Amino acid sequence: MTQEIEIKVQDGVQVVRFTRADKKNAFTGTMYNAISEALDASENNDAIAVHVFIGSGGVFSAGNDINDFMRRAQATATSDGKGIPAPSLDFIRRLPKVTKPMIAAVDGLAIGVGTTMLLHCDLVYASPAASLRTPFLDLGLIQEAGSTITAQARMGYPRAFEMICLGEPFSAERALQSGLVNAIVPADQLEATAMKAAKRLAAKPRQALMTSRRLLRKNHEQLSAIIEEEAQAYKSLMTSPEAREAFTAFLEKRAPDFAKARKGG
Repeated sequence: MTQEIEIKVQDGVQVVRFTRADKKNAFTGTMYNAISEALDASENNDAIAVHVFIGSGGVFSAGNDINDFMRRAQATATSDGKGIPAPSLDFIRRLPKVTKPMIAAVDGLAIGVGTTMLLHCDLVYASPAASLRTPFLDLGLIQEAGSTITAQARMGYPRAFEMICLGEPFSAERALQSGLVNAIVPADQLEATAMKAAKRLAAKPRQALMTSRRLLRKNHEQLSAIIEEEAQAYKSLMTSPEAREAFTAFLEKRAPDFAKARKGG
């Protein structure tokens, strides 16, 4: 377990708290592993009925830690190129397979996977300061975590395209209107609201709860297939001139020059 993830179980609820507030809770490979292990272990643990994801320091998650992500991608690169590195992809592949309800309490930034993981959650509560953004295309990449399907299912195509392709940030109010968020609550009541809902679910007949959720989410195989398709496209794009320019510019803290990259400059 890493100190950047805090996991506690009480009253049937497993709380997964991101505690890397000094780095805006950006996910590292170690953090991905810790979350995946907690989700895996819960599948055969009758003491856990519901998962709750919570950030810290006024931030849900800034998505991938880019430096860590690039190191892992390079370390796991094969002869046919590098794609989404293993800890990240393992977590993404696991999301549609989780059988117990997942709830998120979102305060502040939710970027990249910090947003796409919400599309797998059954309930999402947000503070007024919540801001959701998926800047994949700005890095020369595409969406992940099955959001090709989940975003359209939640928001409809026009809003999904606006968020994913245009990269438009969604405020808490816009996210509520779009069906990404169930309710907006004051920041000081956010965790309590999520925990109240989680405990209500945990108190319900377990078999009926899990069966009802399974029937509501009968697109598991389709989601898993699109996750693999996204991963393959990701692998191809990771080596593109535009992606290399985007990541280099990010690390050098400058604006990318995609026109120059396309010309091979």
